[in-house]
Amino acid sequence: MNSPVLYLASASPRRRELLRLLGIPFAVESAEVDEHTSLGALDAVSELCRRKAAFCASRHPGSVILAADTLVALHDRPFGKPSDPEEAVSMLLELQGKCHQVHTGVCAVDPQGHFHQGVDSSHVTFYPMSEAEIRAYVRTGEPMDKAGAYALQGIGGMFVKSVSGTPSGIIGLPLPLTRTLLGMCGISILNS
Repeated sequence: MNSPVLYLASASPRRRELLRLLGIPFAVESAEVDEHTSLGALDAVSELCRRKAAFCASRHPGSVILAADTLVALHDRPFGKPSDPEEAVSMLLELQGKCHQVHTGVCAVDPQGHFHQGVDSSHVTFYPMSEAEIRAYVRTGEPMDKAGAYALQGIGGMFVKSVSGTPSGIIGLPLPLTRTLLGMCGISILNS
C-alpha cells in the first residue's frame, strides 16, 4: 500500500532540511496566510500552524499536509521574525542574558481532512551580549528571517548558553512530534 502524498506547508529551508532527515518524500507548498494574531505565544503557534495547514489542505484534498510555526517568547510575549535590523537588535537586547521559550506548533492534516496538532516547547538561555556584538550579528543578515532574531544552528548558536528541550523544535520542526503526527496520518517513519 502506498503512503499518501505529503505536502510541507512551509517555505522554510530549515524545515525542509529537517523533514528530509525522516527519509520520506514530500512536496513543498508555501502557505500564504495572515500571520498576525493577538494571542500569547503558545496559543499563537497552535493557531498559525493550523491556518497554514488548512490553506494547503484546501489546495490538496486527500493528501497529508504538514505545517509548523515557531515563535520565541519571553514571559509569553511572542517574538516573531524581525521586520528590520533595528527590531532584530531590540529583540536580542531584550533576550540577552535571559532564559526564554521557543514554541513550535505542528499541525498535520490526514487524507480524510482531520487535523492533528501539538506544540513542542523548549527553553533557551543566552549568554550576556554587548550591544556591539548584537549589532555585528545582525549585520550578518542571519537574524532577519528567524523568530526571535537568531538561529541556534547558525552563528547565533555561539550566544546560546543552554538548551532544555528539542533542538529540532528550536530550529523549526520538532522531529519527535512530527513523527507522531505523521503516524496519525498514515505515514510511517523508518518502517519497511
